[in-house]
Formats: sequence, C-alpha cells, structure tokens
Amino acid sequence: MEKKIIVAGHLCVDITPVFPEGKTRSIGELLTPGKLLQMKPATVHTGGVVANTGLALKKMGADVRLIGKLGEDAFGHMVRNILKAHGADGDVLADPQDSTSYTIALAPPGIDRIFLHNPGANDSFCADDVPEEALESAALLHFGYPPIMKRFYENGSEELLKLIRRAHGCGAMVSLDMTAVDEDSEAGKADWEQILKDVLPQVEFFVPSVEELCFMLDRPRYEEWTRRAAGGDVTEILTLEDIRSLAERTMALGARVLLLKCGVPGMYYRTAPAEQMEGYREAGLNLDAWGGKEGFMGSYIPDRVRSGTGAGDTSIAAFLLSMLRGYPLEQCVRLAAAEGASCVEEFDALSGVRTLEELEEKIASGWKQRELS
Repeated sequence: MEKKIIVAGHLCVDITPVFPEGKTRSIGELLTPGKLLQMKPATVHTGGVVANTGLALKKMGADVRLIGKLGEDAFGHMVRNILKAHGADGDVLADPQDSTSYTIALAPPGIDRIFLHNPGANDSFCADDVPEEALESAALLHFGYPPIMKRFYENGSEELLKLIRRAHGCGAMVSLDMTAVDEDSEAGKADWEQILKDVLPQVEFFVPSVEELCFMLDRPRYEEWTRRAAGGDVTEILTLEDIRSLAERTMALGARVLLLKCGVPGMYYRTAPAEQMEGYREAGLNLDAWGGKEGFMGSYIPDRVRSGTGAGDTSIAAFLLSMLRGYPLEQCVRLAAAEGASCVEEFDALSGVRTLEELEEKIASGWKQRELS
C-alpha cells in the first residue's frame, strides 16, 4: 500500500510569459526600459509547492493530500478548478478577505528565472490550518515555502516548529523546502540562520536550492557568488567546493538528510552518520544505503528546454516518493535529477512529469548526464 503524503504550504497562480527562442542574451539586454519585446502567448498554471510538488506526486501515482489557502477571487476560482480536475481540491482553504497569491515567472531561454510575487492568502496560512486527522494518516508532511508565508517567519521559528511538532506527534516525518527571499522585504530581514538552527534538527529531509540556502546562511558569500555570475545563473559558476562548504555549515546546524538543488548542473546530497539517523528506520530506510553519504548527481540533458518553472519542486516529488518506496539514497537522487530534466521540457510544472518507472526506463536507455565542471 502506498504511504500517504501531505503537501502543505504555498499555493499560487504561475503566469509565465513565453519568450521567443533565439540567441541567449543577458537579462539586462532583454529588459531594457522603453524596449518592446515581441512575446509568445503566456502560460497560466497553478504554482507553489502545493500545486507543483503535490500534483507531481499525484501524477506519479502517490497517495497525496494538498493543503493550502486561496482568496475568493478570479485567480482563486481558477486554481481551485485546476486542482478539482486533478481530484485534489478538498483540503484547500478559502479566505474571502484576502487575495490569491500569484507569481509572474520570467524565464528567458538560457537565463535563470526571475519571479514577481504577491504572497496573498499564503501570509495568513498557519500551522493549525493542517488538520489533525490528515497528519494522523500521513507518513510524511512536505512543507514549503516559509520565506514567503508571513506566519512562518514573523516570530522566528515559532510557527514552523509548531507545525513540525504536530506532525511528529502524529507519527509523520517532515521534509522542508525553501524559496528565494526578497532581501528588501520583511522576510529578507528575518534571522534565517537562527530559524534554521532551531528547525533543522527537527526535520528529517531538508531540500532547498543552493542559492536560497546561501542567502540565508552566508550573505557575504551569496553576494560574492552573484558578482562572479555577472548577471548570469549563479549555479553555473559554482564549484563542488563552493557547494560542499555550504553543506558542511548546514549539517553543523543539525540537518541529517540534505538535498541541494543546484540548477542546471545537478543536485548535491549529504547525510549524517547512520548512528544519528536511527529514527529513520521506521520509515523503511536502509541506513547502510542512507547513512554517511555524500555526492553530486549531474542533471540529465533534456530533449528540449522550454521553462525551468517547477523543475525543483517536481524533482523533490520524485525524491520523496522513491524514498518512501524504500529506494537507496543514490537512486532517489538520480530519479530526482531525471524528473527535473523532464519538467523543463514543457512550459508548466506538470506536463513533462514522468512516473518513476518511466524515468527508470529512460535512464536505462542511455540518457546522458552532465558533469560538474
């Protein structure tokens, strides 16, 4: 029987203007004030961890419940109708006093994405919005993205710890995903290092991107990476040592299973020694195959690249589902990297999603991977 998963947290509408294919230029060349860009039709889809990771899990055949919050507005009705079409709208809350969150994702070919975001009803979402009966039936709670959900950073780690303790009290493990932070916003001024210091020892799986984690833990290093990238994708200029030093700092804060999304190059993974992971046995993890591991999994080369929107979220869906099915760590990371590559082949986060079995088949056929330079 498939283990039950709850995906809770951020939910929004993703609006993605489609850039014409052609020569890759810097974002400064593309978005020059007063310039007209001839665009293709925009795509409009659900977004956020609830829709991206949650619906990807559902498409992969997982037993999953989606829990988020919307406004009672046009965007809210749109999101609910999309979730309803997937049979996944039953646990989504509506706040008539608030707006539905939206994100405008600018994803020019060959350039990392830029997001214009309104958090909307996500700011009022809280730990008590996840029903007790849902937690009692779940093997895993996957939560994201606290940096753009006000209740989860305005009082430090208080609300996040409340949710994690409720999940653990019901016997569910917890995985946590993050997202980028606007440094000029209230969230950007929160003490994220302290929040992570409080939270990471309580979380079974921590799955952020390397850039957002660096922003939270080492702002000077993040600014140095940004200067090195010179307007390009930060992940393209990182070395393994750059990634490893950040991972070491994260593990020192108490992380036990760390999966770092590193953009186009791939994914870095690191786990605590097996003796620090005894509680994971109840989830069916073989600690010989999970404890004390480290490595980098190069991304798979997609057949085409249309948009990176949702690639990280869908890769995490593959990682979590394969973990719950008892796969070894390296296989879980391999499938995560493959799912991310599948996602970028389409404009939205779901059309390119493959089942774990389909991913295994494509990998076995000789799907090529990148190597970290």
